[in-house]
Amino acid sequence: MTDAMKQAGASGAMVGVWAPWSGSWVEGLGTTTAKGSVPVSSAMTFRIAENTMPMTCTVLLGLVDEGKVGLDDQVAKYLPGFVGVDGVTLRELCQNTSGIGDYVSALNTQFVNNPTRQWPELELVSDGLAAPAVGQPGEKFGMSATNFVLLGMALENATGSSWQDLYQKYVFGRLGMPSTSLPSSSVFDLPGKHPAGYATALDAAGAPICGTVVDVSSLSPSMGSTAFGVVSNVADLKTFAQALATGSLLSDKSAKAQSSGISVDASWHKYGLGVTMLGPLRGSVGAMPGYLSAVLSDPTSGLTVVIALNNSTSGEAFVQALAQRLVSIVAKAPAKAKGAKVVTGLPWSEEQAVAAIKASTVCPPAEPAK
Repeated sequence: MTDAMKQAGASGAMVGVWAPWSGSWVEGLGTTTAKGSVPVSSAMTFRIAENTMPMTCTVLLGLVDEGKVGLDDQVAKYLPGFVGVDGVTLRELCQNTSGIGDYVSALNTQFVNNPTRQWPELELVSDGLAAPAVGQPGEKFGMSATNFVLLGMALENATGSSWQDLYQKYVFGRLGMPSTSLPSSSVFDLPGKHPAGYATALDAAGAPICGTVVDVSSLSPSMGSTAFGVVSNVADLKTFAQALATGSLLSDKSAKAQSSGISVDASWHKYGLGVTMLGPLRGSVGAMPGYLSAVLSDPTSGLTVVIALNNSTSGEAFVQALAQRLVSIVAKAPAKAKGAKVVTGLPWSEEQAVAAIKASTVCPPAEPAK
C-alpha cells in the first residue's frame, strides 16, 4: 500500500483486508493532506466512484424482484420520446452492453479543472449519446457511465422515488451502512472526516499535465450521479462487498443474473450486472477526481478487500492491480484452523499484479538521484 501511495502521488490511503481463515487488517495510512500532519483513519469517508454502479444495479434487481420493473424492459418505456435509446433494455444498461458511448471521456477535463460545476443529468446523457457508439444494443461490452445515469433517470420515473430513497430502501438501510450516501448536487464537501482528494490537471485533450496537483476535495456529485456519485467508507463497503458477492439482497434468480458475466479482456475477467468478476472474486473498481477505490469479495471463502487512495491520477487499472496484489498476498496466508475455506484458483500472480501497477502508473515519481 505504501509503495502504491508513492507511485500514485497519494498522501493517504484506507484499507481493509478480511481473510476469515487467517485474520484481518484494517488501517488508515499517511496523512489527510499532502505534507500534512493529520493521520488518515480507516473510518474516514471517500468518494467511491464507479463502485456506485453495482449499488445502482442492485436497486434495479430489487425492483425486478418486487415486480415493479422487468429486467428486459425497454428503456424507452420509462423515458418515452427520449432520442438514442431505442432497442436498449435495462439489463443492457447494467451490463454495459447498450452500445451507448461514455460521457466521461468528453467531459473529464472539465470535471478535474472545474469540479464544483453542477451537471444536469440530461446534459451528461446527451454528451454520452453524442459520443462514438460502442456497437448495437446487446452486441458487445463497453464501459459507459452514461448507461448508469440513464438507468437512474428511468428508475426514478418508474418508481417516483429519489435515488437517495431508493439506495436507502434497497441497499444502505437493509445492510446497515450509516456512512454511505448519495449527496445532492449542491453538496460539495464530503460528509464526516476525510482525506483531501487530489488529481493531476488535464489539458484540453484530456492528457495529464504531469507535475501539477489539483485539490478537488470540493466537488459536485452531479458529475457522477447514479454512475459514480456515492460516498462511503471501508467498513460500509466491506458489508456491501460481501452482500454483493453472495447475492444476499436478492432473490436467487436475480443474484444469478447479476453474477452471470460476459468476458471483458480475459477468460477470468468478466462483467455481470454492474459487477466486475476477477477470477473467484466479485466487486468493482472506481476512479473519479480525487479518489481511487476497489471493492472485491470471494463468496466462497469470504476473502474481502476494500482500498482507497486520495489521488486519482493513475485511474482504475492502477487500483484494480493494487487490489489484485493484496489478494495475491493474502491468498498465501496459512489457515489457522484445519479445513477452513481459503481462496483458491487465482489466475494471476503477485508479480503480474506488481507489473500491472507499474504499467498503469500515470506521471510516475522521479527516480532518486544515484
